[in-house]
Amino acid sequence: MAQGLKRLPARFYRSDSGKEPVREWLKSLDLADRKVLGEDIKDVEFSWPIGMPLVRSLGNALWEVRSSLPHRRIARVIFCVVDEQMVLLHAFIKKSQKTPKQDLDLALKRMNGDLR
Repeated sequence: MAQGLKRLPARFYRSDSGKEPVREWLKSLDLADRKVLGEDIKDVEFSWPIGMPLVRSLGNALWEVRSSLPHRRIARVIFCVVDEQMVLLHAFIKKSQKTPKQDLDLALKRMNGDLR
């Protein structure tokens, strides 16, 4: 796929120590889960701006990719947009209806660091 066709190319947040938490989290999942998440992120890259049910605004310039995984599980990938790129800040398996404050706070902390 040509990079030029993507409306909002994705990249992973990288900490000062060089870690990419979302990439590491994705690698920890089984193949079926990774495939679903990869397809959903790709859909956002090629269809941005896009709304529900795939993407929802969380406020404070944060967005979430909403993925339904096998075995009735739900995953979220929180991202922001910087320099016309989708920066994947944080990801987790949802265990409750509301997005936990600690997950939002972590994504905000990463976003407010130096993302360039």
